[in-house]
Amino acid sequence: MVASIDILKHDLVPDFRILSENEKKELLGRLRVSEDKLPKILENDVIVKRLGAKVGDVLEIKRKSPTAGIALYYRIVVKG
Repeated sequence: MVASIDILKHDLVPDFRILSENEKKELLGRLRVSEDKLPKILENDVIVKRLGAKVGDVLEIKRKSPTAGIALYYRIVVKG
């Protein structure tokens, strides 16, 4: 019998969250980019599936950084 593991709780996996539509619009305005300019993550990625994200959602990723403390990254969910 295999134990169920929550990949979002693993120490090596950074924190992920789905931005609201308002947060997404604010981010795109602040960065002065369109959605197609954001780095992409495929809809069949394990994390995307686990979060229940859909195509067009933007994920915020909080990574630990030795120099910055916390570094924020953003990815848009695309078909694939």
